[in-house]
Amino acid sequence: MIISRSNSEIKVFIADDSLIVREHLVTLLDELAGVEIVGQAENVAEAISGIRTLQPDVVILDIRLRDGSGIDVLQNIKQDEAAPMVIILTNYPYPGYRKRCLDAGADFFLDKSTEFDQIPKLFELLNQGAGSDRSSQAG
Repeated sequence: MIISRSNSEIKVFIADDSLIVREHLVTLLDELAGVEIVGQAENVAEAISGIRTLQPDVVILDIRLRDGSGIDVLQNIKQDEAAPMVIILTNYPYPGYRKRCLDAGADFFLDKSTEFDQIPKLFELLNQGAGSDRSSQAG
């Protein structure tokens, strides 16, 4: 998937119920050239609204949010004409969740405990114009 963007930065939205995880992602992504964090959310309504308003290129999305499921957010935003790339980042890397997320349009599915370090590598690939073939099946 090629990210189309009007400027040189990839716009990123983070949806995770954990403030600690969001802060860690912000710190991690701030160190990468060509990446701009445009918004954050901790629940389903904030995530959907923020993503639709801010139109990020990439969404980093947790499966479990304060008031519901990130899978609901995923299904909702992937119906949009200009749907963003979605990276599921979860503590629940069960095969059933992986299948549901990939079937619903997730581009990547990563385990927070073992694959967090893949995030900078993904963004480096995106900045180089490479993209997703939805092949991230690790874990």
